[in-house]
Amino acid sequence: MPQDRPFIGITLMLGFCLIAPLADAIAKMLGTSVALGQVVMIRFAVQFLLLAPLVWVSGRAWQVHGATFWLVLLRTVLHILGITTMFIALTYLPLADAVAIAFVMPFFMLILGKFVLNEEVGKRRLAACLVGFLGTLLVIQPSFVSVGWPALLPVAVAAIFSLFMLVTRKIAKETDPISLQAVSGAMALILIVPVLAIGSAQDIPTLQIAAPTSGQWAMLLGLGGLGTVAHLLMTWSLRFAPSATLAPMQYLEIPFATLLGLLIFGEFPNRLACLGIAITIVAGLYVILRERAIARSLSAKELTEARA
Repeated sequence: MPQDRPFIGITLMLGFCLIAPLADAIAKMLGTSVALGQVVMIRFAVQFLLLAPLVWVSGRAWQVHGATFWLVLLRTVLHILGITTMFIALTYLPLADAVAIAFVMPFFMLILGKFVLNEEVGKRRLAACLVGFLGTLLVIQPSFVSVGWPALLPVAVAAIFSLFMLVTRKIAKETDPISLQAVSGAMALILIVPVLAIGSAQDIPTLQIAAPTSGQWAMLLGLGGLGTVAHLLMTWSLRFAPSATLAPMQYLEIPFATLLGLLIFGEFPNRLACLGIAITIVAGLYVILRERAIARSLSAKELTEARA
């Protein structure tokens, strides 16, 4: 079983934070032109088609047995629910707002990591996460009067993905990430395709199937590819670091989402939001520097003990 290597885990999570908002931006662009069910189905179909050949060529195992099978199935269901809920939220909310509101997730993860997985949560990591959470509150600035109940959807996303991350952490060290994502893609298609078939037959608008245009195909494939890479990075990160360590790092997804919102949708944050973004960046960078210092200290200690 691999030993925890927090700095590698944090670096991989940083990659996830860079890529995930771009996938969300594509989903937002598709939200008004392609039925939700079809977007979700193609998202997982691309994941399966990209990774299945890698599993076959590399001789990786397809089988998951016993308790691991049920955990992978639970993880897949949570993944479907989380992505679907986020895609719905993006049809109502600006990109930065949707991502920022969802960032009550790291706070949920710290609590669940401590009480469900019995992970150690040091005072400095907890403080960094709380500071990042306060920054998130400044970014959120929800307007429930104008948006209404959809403003609560990212909170549901946060709850779902908190459980998703904890399940992933539970199986990450015993499961190859590429095999896990390939099997999860296959499971997702088995679950989604019948729902779409029934929904399309019943003329449910969000479950309709129609031929995408060439431009829509390009965005759908990009969404699937970016989403697959992002979640591979996230899964790999959890092989090297506990969820409590990675939780504050994920706040860095907010400024990336804000930048994309500005460049693509012309959504410009006000001064209070900019202050919140700055706070989240400082909190995330503190965690990186803190973990690097701990890793160096442990390495020096191990070297000293080896020489003794």
